[in-house]
Amino acid sequence: MSALESVLADLGDLGDRLDQVVAGCAPSQWATLTPAPGWSVAHQIAHLAWTDEVALLAAQAHVDKEPWDAVVLQAMGNPEGFVDDMAALGATEAPDELLQRWRGARVALAQALRELPDGVKMPWFGPPMSATSMATARLMETWAHSLDCHEALGASFVRTDAVQHIAHLGVRTRNYAFSVHGLQAPAEEFYVHLTLPSQGVLTWGAESATQTVRGSAFNFALLVTQRRHRDDLDLSAVGPDASRWLDIAQAFAGPPGVGRAAS
Repeated sequence: MSALESVLADLGDLGDRLDQVVAGCAPSQWATLTPAPGWSVAHQIAHLAWTDEVALLAAQAHVDKEPWDAVVLQAMGNPEGFVDDMAALGATEAPDELLQRWRGARVALAQALRELPDGVKMPWFGPPMSATSMATARLMETWAHSLDCHEALGASFVRTDAVQHIAHLGVRTRNYAFSVHGLQAPAEEFYVHLTLPSQGVLTWGAESATQTVRGSAFNFALLVTQRRHRDDLDLSAVGPDASRWLDIAQAFAGPPGVGRAAS
């Protein structure tokens, strides 16, 4: 299985699991507030639907760039509130219509990513992205927003090895996390050792590194998606730079989030 197909398979599984949870909700439950301040379950699904739709436009930009450019111009008109506004707008839709919209968008996006020609990168709000990078970014967001919905609705969230993709993205964005906080990224490579839910092990860097991070891949994913405060996670750091990274880590593009308070 190719790297792209591996990510798309895990992304599809995550989407299906969340779909099953929200599809069984009464209309009133879609208004349930989630741990994301001001966002209901409907906001969460609307955000996923809208972002999948926009990613689809980006994946098709090598054929027709105008629809993607129109979204960029719209975003430039309200850079701070654009994403929240689109979520709020989508949340006003009838739950059944919103769910169908998300279902269609995620299926269409997966197919478009499979069909993206080799070597073609799609435009995005940050650097251009390959099909695999976009699929990984969508998996990260789907996982994080799904967690919010599960917690809001009291549903059990299944821990799977899909977090390996988020962990990889979190490690790759180490220097970016430092830069968005106005900090110089460390020159030294860290050693990162994470344990998957299946008990498999992921590692990055050399064991001889003086700066290290260890813990569970699931908790690392919670950290880099800012779904939990560092103090509530089983992550350990050795070295001041590694410790600082755990304070500011983020696997998503854009300005630093406010994160979640420690429990």
